[in-house]
Amino acid sequence: MLVALVAASIAAALVTPPAPVRPGASRSVSWRAVAVGASGVAVALALSRPRAGVLGLLTLGAVAAALHLVRRRRARHAAREVAARVLETCELLAAELAAGQPPGRSLGRAALSWPPLAPAAEAHDLGGDVPRALRRLADLPGAADLRLVAAAWAVSSRSGQGLADSVRRCAEGLRAAHRTQRIVEGELSSARATARLVAALPALALLMGSGAGGDPLSFLLGHPVGLACLGGGLLFGFAGLWWIEVIAGDVEGGP
Repeated sequence: MLVALVAASIAAALVTPPAPVRPGASRSVSWRAVAVGASGVAVALALSRPRAGVLGLLTLGAVAAALHLVRRRRARHAAREVAARVLETCELLAAELAAGQPPGRSLGRAALSWPPLAPAAEAHDLGGDVPRALRRLADLPGAADLRLVAAAWAVSSRSGQGLADSVRRCAEGLRAAHRTQRIVEGELSSARATARLVAALPALALLMGSGAGGDPLSFLLGHPVGLACLGGGLLFGFAGLWWIEVIAGDVEGGP
């Protein structure tokens, strides 16, 4: 029966369809298939060897939770980088337009500095809808401020009002917003550091208990009550880290 369950889990991992890959992105390992296979193996172990199976499930859950937190952190950093590039683009556009450059040439130079802006520059060269292209680009994480530039471009094209002054005001507003964002990030960094420290305290307690002559690991890994305590501790620890990230994400307006 154990062999059948392991074979079934491996087959499920092999037939699991991979996640869709965005254009231009490299195809990586299907982590969903790996998770399905690992879960099947852990369930099979739990049925044949309950203690080893429970340890396998706890390890799998801890790894999955850690990967989720790492992905959130990487997504947050990527959004910050995109937001910084949007601010640089607005400042570059404002400087080019203030120097008397036409909007199309200014947009083209900004696209050379930030390649994702190329579709908007191409839309201008082909007589297309530049505000729509900018709003489409604003759907990227961290690029929402481009909607202000799109609105300024749309008002300028419809009313004939100069674009330079509107873009300059957008750049000034974004610069002030980024200064406030840096202050908020500095305040949140202490809360994140405290949460990580609190999450690491149980490991420190285990080391102190082992150094004092006790054997807490044998209790946690070898006794049913210890396994329950280990699972509950991991659950509450990762839940606390996730909750801190959710609160910080709501404050920052990020992922």
